[in-house]
Amino acid sequence: MTTTYLGLGSNLGDREALLNEAIVRLAHEGIETVRRSSIIETAPAYVLDQPHFLNMVIEAQTPHFAIELLRRTQRVERAMGRVKTIDKGPRNIDIDILYFGNLRLQTPHLTIPHPHIHEREFVLTPLNELLG
Repeated sequence: MTTTYLGLGSNLGDREALLNEAIVRLAHEGIETVRRSSIIETAPAYVLDQPHFLNMVIEAQTPHFAIELLRRTQRVERAMGRVKTIDKGPRNIDIDILYFGNLRLQTPHLTIPHPHIHEREFVLTPLNELLG
């Protein structure tokens, strides 16, 4: 099992319910939440003309390799109805792999650690809550 940290966000619909649904769906994909941060509300960071987000970070355990973890997180997003229409635009659910054990990886589809952690307060605040 590998410890992974996932960032979750939502700014459409019942945002808190969608975050909780994502956690349940991730468990069905073999991604078991160990701890979860508080949920924080944040203003959009890139595309400003959209609703505020609810964001959180979960610490999870998974038997999957990083690329398979990405497939499964994307499957959860699709199953929940996520459709990418505008890059960084409104979305009912977003799941980002922040860390995957001590792995350092850079592929066209996945970079670990997530390359923008340091510039995203909506990730840093809940992540720091877990990492203390």
